[in-house]
Amino acid sequence: MIQLSRWKVILVGLSLAFGLLLALPNMLTPSQRAALPGFLPKNALNLGLDLQGGSYLLLEVDVSAMRAKRVDNLIEDVRVSLREAGVASNQITREDGGAVVTLASPVQQDAAYQALSQLVGPTGPGGGVERQVQRLGNDRVRLAFTQATLDSMGPTAVDQSIEVVRRRIDSLGTREPSITRQGADRIVVQAPGESDPAALERVIGQTAQLTFQMVDSENSVEDAVAGRVPPDSELLIGPDDVTPFLVKRRVLVSGENLTRAGVGADQSGRPAIDFRFDGQGARRFGEATAANIGKPFAIILDGKVISAPTIISPITGGTGQITGSFSIAEASELVNLLNGGALPAPLTVEERRTVTAELGADAVAAGALSTLIGFIIIVVFMLLAYGFLFGGISVIGLVLNGLLIIAAMSLTQATLTLPGIAGLILTFAVAVDANVLIYERMRDEARAGRSVIASMDAGFNKAWGTILDANITTLVAAMIMFIFGAGPVRGFAWTLSIGVFTSVFSSVLVAQVLLAYWLKVAKPKRLPISETAR
Repeated sequence: MIQLSRWKVILVGLSLAFGLLLALPNMLTPSQRAALPGFLPKNALNLGLDLQGGSYLLLEVDVSAMRAKRVDNLIEDVRVSLREAGVASNQITREDGGAVVTLASPVQQDAAYQALSQLVGPTGPGGGVERQVQRLGNDRVRLAFTQATLDSMGPTAVDQSIEVVRRRIDSLGTREPSITRQGADRIVVQAPGESDPAALERVIGQTAQLTFQMVDSENSVEDAVAGRVPPDSELLIGPDDVTPFLVKRRVLVSGENLTRAGVGADQSGRPAIDFRFDGQGARRFGEATAANIGKPFAIILDGKVISAPTIISPITGGTGQITGSFSIAEASELVNLLNGGALPAPLTVEERRTVTAELGADAVAAGALSTLIGFIIIVVFMLLAYGFLFGGISVIGLVLNGLLIIAAMSLTQATLTLPGIAGLILTFAVAVDANVLIYERMRDEARAGRSVIASMDAGFNKAWGTILDANITTLVAAMIMFIFGAGPVRGFAWTLSIGVFTSVFSSVLVAQVLLAYWLKVAKPKRLPISETAR
């Protein structure tokens, strides 16, 4: 095993070269990294929230509000479908997960059943339909979401919210945000370098539900304000937060059909928002505007009317413009929200924390100091315990180990946190532990009277099983922490996992190559560490 194999020398040389190449960007300033040729790596270590400073938010997804909204939409679909089918109803009663229709005449039950069957919807979880329709007696029909659909709404809402939050934070230019699920309905957001947590919270928390609905011109706004709101309409507030608008509940087109939004200018040169629909949205918008020429329609964002223009002619191109009293900043923020997508459910901020850049800098300094002290202690111990030759080889392996860890984390764009630095220090200790096992086995074999080559060969062979067991155990523990942990715990686990592989490589393979070279050149008659004090 203690042989100067060519493939081992090449592997160690390549690892050193790639380690230096991938770790180099960490030694350069951002401007110097940007000036590097395109074929060279430019990724540096990403510092976590505790090292760089930034914002921390714990968000809770309001799944119950989302379910209630889905049921509201279902009830409105029921009302519109029955009216279009000519079916009269005495009452539409809301229930958990659906609605029950009480018909004016039992003879229309078949017609009502057929009309509501068209609303069963797409295939849901497990291959079943999203909704189901049932006959209840002779004069009632029930349309409701299936239990499988209701059960899947929560996890689906959290997954969709994570993706929407990620897109919104990316639009702010925040680098490497950490967005993870915590529990069943919570999301942890860590945005390193984000100096304005209020802006982050505002952008994340807005649901950005964009809808286009007709203004109810047939009924009085004053009556609605007095509490007499028609069942197929709703009362909303205008852009000034004072003026009331009575709009139809039925959504003509929603933000789901939006493909692009951008900042533009209206005819007066004021900031406006240009938008474009997909094919389905363009068709529906064209049909709605063609059928309502001369009538006003409302553009609604998160339950607030931001504009209510009058339809002059059919809009069939799938493009349009939202005008209003926007500033450039407000229009840009709204565009980012619309392009990022709508949140499927409201988000509630349960906890917020801000880590200042000064505190992060102190953490970096403390982490660097602790790493340096740990490294020096290990170096002194190895030199005193095993001399300058064997101890020095261990130190060389440690340096290469640290270089490979930095290179691997830069390549994978892993985020280095304060617990990650603790994992780095622990990795150094684990790497040295492997060298201690090898050297002590060599020492025992030499004292038993075996030759230098036989002692060294036995040291690597007999210690390998113990080294492998110890590192596999560490790796399993790190994997468990990474899978079930969150935030700093995962940072510690990731650094530790990388360190397991690099430490085995540096403490075993590098030591083999260097000691084999020493054997070839020096041709020693005795093993130096056999007489070193234990």
